[in-house]
Amino acid sequence: MVRGNIRGGRTGARVGMRGTFPKKTSFIPRHPFDLNVIEHSVHFPRVASNPAPDDTALLNTLTKRNQDLTPTDKEQQALNNLLNKVTTVLDNLVVAPGDFDKCQLEEVRQVGSYKKGTMRTGKNIADVVVIFKTIPTKESIEALSKKVEELLKESMKTEVISKTEMITVQITEKGFDIFNWQARVCILIATVPPNIRKVENPEMQKHLVNSLSAIRHIRFFEENSNSSVKVLIRILRDIATRFEAFSVMNPWMIELLANFAILSNSNRQALSINQAFRRVFQLLASGLFLPGSSGLLDPCENVPVRVHTCLTLEQQDNLCMTAQTLLRVLKHGGYKVILGIDKKENLIAEMSVFDGVVISPLKLAYEPQTDAEKQNEDDDMDTDNLEDSME
Repeated sequence: MVRGNIRGGRTGARVGMRGTFPKKTSFIPRHPFDLNVIEHSVHFPRVASNPAPDDTALLNTLTKRNQDLTPTDKEQQALNNLLNKVTTVLDNLVVAPGDFDKCQLEEVRQVGSYKKGTMRTGKNIADVVVIFKTIPTKESIEALSKKVEELLKESMKTEVISKTEMITVQITEKGFDIFNWQARVCILIATVPPNIRKVENPEMQKHLVNSLSAIRHIRFFEENSNSSVKVLIRILRDIATRFEAFSVMNPWMIELLANFAILSNSNRQALSINQAFRRVFQLLASGLFLPGSSGLLDPCENVPVRVHTCLTLEQQDNLCMTAQTLLRVLKHGGYKVILGIDKKENLIAEMSVFDGVVISPLKLAYEPQTDAEKQNEDDDMDTDNLEDSME
């Protein structure tokens, strides 16, 4: 988990003598140093009894920033109106499909940031998972989109519709979108689990699995989150739009990180939003999402999966390095720059000064393999295979 010199390539030792193999070592994940967990530990006593920092200004700024990022009433009403119309049509197709026989629908579920209450202003999008009883095909999805469009326009005949409320339907890789100038509803196609293996297209299989995962995510979120978690998620997702290293974290990673930062601590009490905000950068800077770290296990998977393993080694290192720089900025009062309130270009790449302290940019520790190293590795593997064949 330490950002030392990391080189890409094979891991593990090469066979030393013919017939002898290196002893297998088990992977022992390690949790990064967490100030919140060792707060009352006898092994890490405080050097001095310094008073806790006054975070009133930070707390007020975070609260104000959350208000600025929260969608306006007009945005929410526009999305809610479109969403209600779409879900009503889909629910009717589940209960009474009539002469529509291109596919059979099992269930309709709302997922995503709108359902979780973490939607940001300017992102007027709601996600809906439609579960097929039948095996989804490109043709059946297109037929469903046309049927939904037909029923929507039929239901809106008696309404006075402005130009901004006129709907459009567009096919996507994951299903189809229904949108107007004010809002968008993304229809994500899924199917009952036994059907997934019968789908021949691997890309479609991936989307079907992700749609089912989104349903599990919403269940976990509803059972294990509070208002502070929602605020922190909204703020972190906004930060991810400004710092490239943070943009590699998908929404589920950010949600689990915010949930952990607020709810997982030694005294079993939820942290305040300002404490959790600091803790997020401390965790990332100490290597929460580096190789060898225990990271965060996905609570919605049947097998242990660490969510950061979907990132490349270079992305993990860049995320940790950026968090270390931002933590120093935060320590010296530069939280308004992190939150995007004050503008400062190239904060990660250039030297900056906060509260009279010079913060120099860090360098990446990960070094990709050179072509020569890759060739040497291939030669080593060929030699190993030759020795094995001569045995």
